[in-house]
Amino acid sequence: MIKEFKTFIAVARDGTFTGAGAQLGLTQSAVSAQIKRLEDYLGVALFDRSARAAVLNDHGREMLPQAEELVAMAERMASSAGAGHVSGSLRIGAIASVQQDLLVRALGEFRAGYPDVRVRIVPGVSLSLLGQVDAGEVDMALLIRPPFALPPELGWQPLLREEVVLAMPAAMALAQWREVLASQPFIRYDRASFGGRVVDLFLKKQRITVHEAVELDEIEAIANMVRHGLGVALLPRLRGLDTDGLRLVSLGDAAFHREIGLIGRLPFDAGSVRGKMAECLARAAGATLAP
Repeated sequence: MIKEFKTFIAVARDGTFTGAGAQLGLTQSAVSAQIKRLEDYLGVALFDRSARAAVLNDHGREMLPQAEELVAMAERMASSAGAGHVSGSLRIGAIASVQQDLLVRALGEFRAGYPDVRVRIVPGVSLSLLGQVDAGEVDMALLIRPPFALPPELGWQPLLREEVVLAMPAAMALAQWREVLASQPFIRYDRASFGGRVVDLFLKKQRITVHEAVELDEIEAIANMVRHGLGVALLPRLRGLDTDGLRLVSLGDAAFHREIGLIGRLPFDAGSVRGKMAECLARAAGATLAP
């Protein structure tokens, strides 16, 4: 909770959530979320909610000097831990499809260099993970590139471009991809996900009307439904995807991609634990892209 205590101190000193956020490099919503977590942890409200500014209530005034003492103690402990020794924790949000390969490769290198850093993987869909980064609930997230502009305090580091292909049962007779999509039951990549939006945009652009059978977000599950003859699908060609019983067909000149990257609060300081993890992910992505 040290991060939340630091935010509490900043708000108390500045008098506004917005001003404290500017000092800390956080959005107003992220500051609010951290203060709420701290209040839930302590079991008391810290600010007078009836005031326009961030005014400490009796509990807040009592807690402030203790919070300052706690943060100062934590900083003294960190500075005396010894040069070259890195410890602490790192929270990484990750969509399901990167957890089997990209994240495993990156964590192997990261853990070799920083064995005392505890890493927590937080699963979720891209939109949810983006909100968690913005609220400060995770330190960084691996997700599909959002189809909209990011807040200026968040950075995007591209890692992978995965070709989206037509998946059909291996036993199905090969035909032109447009004909297959228009005639067969369609297993749809969830339109509520960023990846599903990319697929939906492609279908609209190509003016293809599909016969929807099932809609879901899990790539491996979509592939398994296709494998068992429930329909066809448009899905990203994942490294390590089990293609047994599947036929994956390129879309040729109409081909498009799903972009995977890392989102976090700027800057990705090269000397920080976040920066080191970002470097490991970039190298792992390069290995994944190699032929």
